[in-house]
Parts: sequence; C-alpha cells; structure tokens
Amino acid sequence: MGVVLAVDIGGTKMAAGLVDRAGRLTGETRIATPTGTDAEVLFSALTEVVDEVRRATGAEPEAVGVGCGGPMEASGDDPTVSPLNIGAWRRFPLARRLAANTGLRVAVDNDAKALVLGEGWVGAAAGERDHLAMVVSTGVGGGIVLDGRLLDGAAGNAGHIGHVIVEPRGRLCPCGARGCLEAEASGTAIAAVTGRPATEAPAEVRARTGTLVGRAVASVANLLDLRLACVAGSVALGYGAVFLDAARAEVAASSRLDFSRGTEIRFGALGADGPLIGAGAVGWRLLDES
Repeated sequence: MGVVLAVDIGGTKMAAGLVDRAGRLTGETRIATPTGTDAEVLFSALTEVVDEVRRATGAEPEAVGVGCGGPMEASGDDPTVSPLNIGAWRRFPLARRLAANTGLRVAVDNDAKALVLGEGWVGAAAGERDHLAMVVSTGVGGGIVLDGRLLDGAAGNAGHIGHVIVEPRGRLCPCGARGCLEAEASGTAIAAVTGRPATEAPAEVRARTGTLVGRAVASVANLLDLRLACVAGSVALGYGAVFLDAARAEVAASSRLDFSRGTEIRFGALGADGPLIGAGAVGWRLLDES
C-alpha cells in the first residue's frame, strides 16, 4: 500500500510522518518550531524533519501533503504562505521549495482545512457531507466541507473561522482587526490576557473560550446551513468538558433558525494525530485530482 509524506507546520511545532490510503499514520517525527525571523533557518529545520522520516522509514512516498498556518496566497503555480504565527515566512514559496528538496509533488493547504479533510475521512465527521472543523491552539483556524466538497476560496483561505468577530471592539488581532476569535480564544491570546501559559488558565477562562468558539460556530451554521462542527487543537482538547459544555450552550442559544437549530459541536476524533492525518489527506487529494 502506498504512502504520502505528511507535514504539519505550526507556531509551536513542526512534524512529519507517513499516511497510507486507510488514514494510518506511521514514522512520525516532530521538533519545536524555531523562533526568529530567518526564513531559511526555519525551512532548514523543516527539511531536517522531512529527511529524518524518509531515512528512518526507508519509504518512497508518492507525494507530499502539507498543512500550514495561514493565510495563503495564490500565485499561479507558485502559491505562498504567510502564517500569522510564524513571522519568518511572508509570501514564502513553500510548495516550490519543498518540491525541490524532496523531488516529489507537493500540495500545501491551510492546517485547519487539512484537519477538516482528515476528520471527514477517518475521524469524527466520517461520512458527513456538510461539516466544519476547527483548530483552537496557538492560533485558531478552520475548514469547511459543503455538499461533500472542501471549500477553497479564491486564494485557498476559505473557512478561516479564526477571524470571525466574536467580541466587537475586543482585543487587537495580528490581522489588524479587533475582537477576532483568534485574538480572544487562541492559546497566544489567553496567555497574553492571563499572564501565564494557556494550559494554566482558570475555569472561567476555559468556559469563556468555549463560549466564544460556540458563538463563531453558530455564526457559521447560520450562514452556511451545516449542523456539525468538530473542534480540535491543544487549547480545545486540553480544556475538556468545561470548554465543550460552554461551547454547546452558546451554539444552542445562537443557532435558532429552523435549519441551524440542533447544530452539534463535538471534539475531533483524531487527537494529536489529526494534523498529520489531515496533511496526508491533502497529499492524497493531490494525487486523486491529478
């Protein structure tokens, strides 16, 4: 059975592994994402992770699928990435550079869009034709499947729920707006507000985070006529029942249209493997659509 090389790039870690046609992940390697502003230092660290997976497994992947923080920018055949939480990369030609390094075809997508593919493939949304998936972690991102099709958008950024406004005139977001979900509920924002790591947040902050996520989910459900949201990421999963109960209560209070009433929010089923399985799904999508 063939495999694709799956790569996950986030603000705190970079990881790679192999994902087969059944969604099974093997050979995972991860490191902390280097800090600093040198784009080449960051890319060099990424290639070391990728090369280590190939050396350790001896596998010959068919392609590379990448989930990376956004936003992305479509530039013809040379799309670029400018992750808000990775300052070293601005309009960085990740697909082209990684293809040159690996000798393989490469597809790059937003990490949360990769997650929605993974959860719809072998996770909490398997078999569902309409659903949203979210990552609530260092940042906040999302992806949407409607009528069984992943929404891409003009530049590949569709579904970016992290920039739905949940607190008018709230905290300043890295995007420049105020009150975005990412500015209020991400791990970075929580640490900035509380003065300590997001993992140490008190119960009231955990509940507020769930409420704000639920508010954003309800807005998407009302807008797009979907009734399932899967939420993953270290903040959401780490906050557990306090977070999920608050999110469900807010969704119930704010999804009141006939078609959105009863919208369900649940944790993703892929856990810590979700980002790489999702990246693998991006790679298989590339092969299936070519």
